[in-house]
Amino acid sequence: MLFGQKFKKVIKTTVACATFAALAVSTTSVNAETLRGASMFDGNHTFTKTMVKFGELVEQYYDGDVEFDLRLNGELGVEKDYVTFLNQGVAIDYTILAPSNMARFAPSIPLMDMPFLFRDLDHWNTVLSSDTLAPLEKELSDKADIVIVGYAGGGTRNLISSKRISNMDELAGHKMRVMGAPIQAQIFAAIGAAPSAISYNEVYNAIQTGVVSGLENEAASIQNLKFYEVAPNVTLTSHTITVRPIVFSGKSFRKLPEKLQAAIKKAGKEAGDFGRELETREDGIKLKQMADAGQIQVAEFADREKLLTIVKPVQDKFAASINATELLEAIRSK
Repeated sequence: MLFGQKFKKVIKTTVACATFAALAVSTTSVNAETLRGASMFDGNHTFTKTMVKFGELVEQYYDGDVEFDLRLNGELGVEKDYVTFLNQGVAIDYTILAPSNMARFAPSIPLMDMPFLFRDLDHWNTVLSSDTLAPLEKELSDKADIVIVGYAGGGTRNLISSKRISNMDELAGHKMRVMGAPIQAQIFAAIGAAPSAISYNEVYNAIQTGVVSGLENEAASIQNLKFYEVAPNVTLTSHTITVRPIVFSGKSFRKLPEKLQAAIKKAGKEAGDFGRELETREDGIKLKQMADAGQIQVAEFADREKLLTIVKPVQDKFAASINATELLEAIRSK
């Protein structure tokens, strides 16, 4: 189904989502630049809302015709596919990604969403509002030809499991899905779990069939992808406050008019601010909605302070291995 958004200039958002109605279809100019986006989620997810906002802001700041073709619900694959597309400059031009999914091109980039990196939301927001992560942005641009234009995110990731986990003993040997970056597996192995890197679109079935007993994720994705149906236990480890860059293909970006490039950069920063506020606000609301509906059972983790002590040497070793010790210290000192 097509969902058209008509702005002052030519912007059309294409959405493969049954919950969206066809409100309007804009007239396409033959001279319009077409920017292709992708989301694994539907129109209610914060990532999608942030990308729609990005399109609106680009239109606001660009004095020219631009058309947006945004595909939802994983129509163009999953994040690992998006990374390849962006690197090659094919299929899509922009999206929102978890840093760990870009690790095969830029090994240092997972530092951005390393578990237990941020003390709290204030610390997280301070880092993302500064230029602290500039060295990682440069590596991603140099090695992957992917440009970060803004920072969204803000969901708090917790453990989601088919059985209750509330302490170190119950965590021991817990089979869980983690993202593909090695630091993710290293962190969760250090605290006693048994992590496995499984493709995101295979996780639901993997839990259902017992390949793993759960994963770690934020409320928006638990709700959107209905992970609660197979893993109804949420353990409040608060191990990650998500960093989700709004990214653009370098190959695509360089082909655009300079004024459109400038509009994309300005819009990306502001859309990131919008996305962070939105996801931070909605995170607790969505968790409560699922709890009130009886879809999840929420438990505190009794030994969280112990987890922080265990993972610090693992974080330090990873940072040293990518020559990012100073960067890690800069993040911690903010």
